Amino acid sequence: MAEQLGTIGERLKLAGSLKVQGNKCYAERRLREAIGLYHRALLQLRSLDPQLPSPLPGLGSGVAKLTSEQLESLQALQADCCNNLAACLLLAQPPRYQRVYELSVQVLNLQPHNIKALYRGGVSSYHLQDYTRAHSYLSQAASQKPKDTNIQRYLQLTNTALRASHAEEKQRYQGMFD
Repeated sequence: MAEQLGTIGERLKLAGSLKVQGNKCYAERRLREAIGLYHRALLQLRSLDPQLPSPLPGLGSGVAKLTSEQLESLQALQADCCNNLAACLLLAQPPRYQRVYELSVQVLNLQPHNIKALYRGGVSSYHLQDYTRAHSYLSQAASQKPKDTNIQRYLQLTNTALRASHAEEKQRYQGMFD
């Protein structure tokens, strides 16, 4: 069965090719096509990931044996495809903030200091009204790129939302004890 899918190298190459095609579609603002291409690339990579369970237990040899270079390539491609897919989903109408957050977390598990994932995780958390989490991600992003106006804008929005949230909470509790 694994033979029909191609060698590890061929599957990594196919995933890379799908990512490049997705990047082209993204640049041309053909988001639907880009999303499909990034999904297909991630499916190719998922089948190679030694940290994920086999989709069909008991069939075939199970997990592919990757060299350290292949594993590095796999993880870099996974991070890129998740990041790029998150970018598409932020631009989609309507934006899919929960999925953007999940993809950002996947990238951060592979690359903890990835600025794009920190930013997108913060933006999605802000829109999901998890202002504490948004502040954490955006603060980390701002520490790496303090002059990025998009990061600063969302950090400011988040700080404003946090202050309002704390004021509402204080008002609520104050009313309980009066």
